[in-house]
Amino acid sequence: MRRFGYCRDPLFIAGCILYAVNRWLVKPLVHGGLFDSYFNDFWLIPCALPPLLWLHRFLGLRTHDAMPGFSEVAAHLAFWSILFEWVGPRIMPRATGDPGDVIAYCAGAVVACLWWWRGRWCRRSSHGEL
Repeated sequence: MRRFGYCRDPLFIAGCILYAVNRWLVKPLVHGGLFDSYFNDFWLIPCALPPLLWLHRFLGLRTHDAMPGFSEVAAHLAFWSILFEWVGPRIMPRATGDPGDVIAYCAGAVVACLWWWRGRWCRRSSHGEL
């Protein structure tokens, strides 16, 4: 079993760098479109889940260092989608809910799962089990 790198995970590091570049360099220059609206939302799961799972591990709420499981990804995706796109706009006057954000969160979750679980797919395909 491959251990999860948490904040050393290459997808986490790449996502954080791309988020920062987009947030502070691209967004101020580009208005509208993918980079203004959904690019950073895409990185929610790849960038927020690893440190949160590390915290869960530190606190003893997570008992292993395996790659995030489907239930961990899905539960956090559902929680954050509801929090950011439904609850937040109801309690914060300037916040707005956007279903497109949820689609971006889901797309990022799919990419993260493909990355984190790539060892499973490679082993299966090399043994002809796909």
